[in-house]
Amino acid sequence: MAYELEPRYPVIGAITRGFGPLADELSRIASTFAAHHVPTATDRPGWAAWPPTVALDGPAAIDWRGFAAQLGAELGRRNVAHRLIDARVRLAEFAEIVRRTESAGLRDDPVFARTYPGHLEDLLASGAPRIEPADGVLTIAFGAGSALACDGAVWYVDLPKRLALRAVEEGRAANLGQPDGAAGSARRLLFVDWPVEDRHRRSLAGRWSRYVDASDPAAPRSMDGESLRESLRAVAAGPFRTRPAFLPVPWGGKWAREVLGARDPGPNAGLGYELIAPESGILLGDAPSLEVALDVMLAYEPAGILGSRVIEKFGIAFPIRFDYLDTVSGSDLSVHCHPRPDYMRTVFGVPITQHETYYVMVTRPEARIFLGLRDDTDSEAFRAAAMRSASEGIDLDIERFVITHPARAHQLYLIPAGTPHGSGEGNVVLEISATPYLYSLRFFDWLRKDLKGGFRPVQLDHAFANLAFDRRGDEVRALVAETTVVRTGDGFRELAFGTHPDLFFAVHRLEVETTIEDDTAGRFAVLNLVEGESVAIRTASGREHALAYAETIVLPANVGRYAIIRTSGGPAKLVKAFVS
Repeated sequence: MAYELEPRYPVIGAITRGFGPLADELSRIASTFAAHHVPTATDRPGWAAWPPTVALDGPAAIDWRGFAAQLGAELGRRNVAHRLIDARVRLAEFAEIVRRTESAGLRDDPVFARTYPGHLEDLLASGAPRIEPADGVLTIAFGAGSALACDGAVWYVDLPKRLALRAVEEGRAANLGQPDGAAGSARRLLFVDWPVEDRHRRSLAGRWSRYVDASDPAAPRSMDGESLRESLRAVAAGPFRTRPAFLPVPWGGKWAREVLGARDPGPNAGLGYELIAPESGILLGDAPSLEVALDVMLAYEPAGILGSRVIEKFGIAFPIRFDYLDTVSGSDLSVHCHPRPDYMRTVFGVPITQHETYYVMVTRPEARIFLGLRDDTDSEAFRAAAMRSASEGIDLDIERFVITHPARAHQLYLIPAGTPHGSGEGNVVLEISATPYLYSLRFFDWLRKDLKGGFRPVQLDHAFANLAFDRRGDEVRALVAETTVVRTGDGFRELAFGTHPDLFFAVHRLEVETTIEDDTAGRFAVLNLVEGESVAIRTASGREHALAYAETIVLPANVGRYAIIRTSGGPAKLVKAFVS
């Protein structure tokens, strides 16, 4: 059984493809309203021929002018009287949006920004007029924030984040509030646009009557809102996988392409997003499938997926992520750390920080893991050497300050925030961590160039402000997690890895020769088949889901009791992560 690059789930209802069906639906909206509205004495003249407005809302990275033009052409072919109004003109001038969203402390930071906490309404121009309907003409408002501009039906036109990021990086898409044709910045996209757009999408999720996936700009896929909700509820009732995404990185290796068949564009597929909730999507229907953000499914089924205890702690957010770091025939990762909790909250504006673990799935002899400070590291000498390396472009003997550990297959390495770390060449690391994923603070990156030929920056002020200088010696050695037996039986064993007080999640390993039974016990779990060919996951309700080597799957809280059955190959090993 091969790794599935596009896991798909049945759709309840129908998926339409292309602009023709969208125009047909708008034509029905206009004609149905005109045919069935009975004027009263209080109606304005001509009300019976006055169709409602339809708002086409969605993220800024969509080519809204192109989308509206293609939709308008199809409406013209159907002789539908209509007008298309760009609702983005209601946003404040871009310079004003920048002023409102940039924190003073990070305004000049070339890489990071404070995650903007506000809403799309906060970025409207003062006194921005609403869009009113017109007699006898279907009014269609389009663009980010259009649902705030008018009453009537709401359609949501979405774009998977990997495609939005690619469009911005290639200069094909603007940031929120920029004029068409402007080149957006990835920095603003990650830290301002996405948080704002995610909040706006969640606020609309219960209202939209149609969801449109604009992955293919020439042939968008769509389905009506109620069918979408029913389809996602069905997916959330059992084990599910999100669509993995693989990204090229300067240190990237060959394993993901050679073993998993990753085919995303770029010179390598070194970074594999298995489950990163802010960017993950669910595929519905046969290829070409409709992709809908995991965040939308969470908005519909939060308690069923997360469980009440997790919601009490984290709100409606998926707090654990799984991703691959592939350096097989690649090169060493940077040595970096992540913000400590107070710094993450006060400087970057994120409520939880990026505590991590590395689980080594694949390695070679003499491969290494960088983790923790040496006992004899002098903090001022480390800082001085790192600053000199960055300013003069000279090598840094990082092993003078940071410990290297042998990379051992199926070993878990604990990485609480503030700990310097990195995976060496020759490893496939399954990174199991808290969901925040955008703040990696580099001490040293081997004087390496990025994929565009420029030197990758280091962030020494941030990194040294967060470095846990007191975490060394026995405390670092304890980060190479030992295992204890949780339970054992006929054909199975469950082991728990040691943890750290800062980590809010636990990692276990399930070793299955035949079958093991388990229970979500009111909170979700995430599994990955780290060794073996395939297993089947069978729930008490009778649902069954296959899982191949290296695939990641979510067991929602509502699953309850389930069994894992080895179906092919030798004995299986799975890692299981859950909020402890």
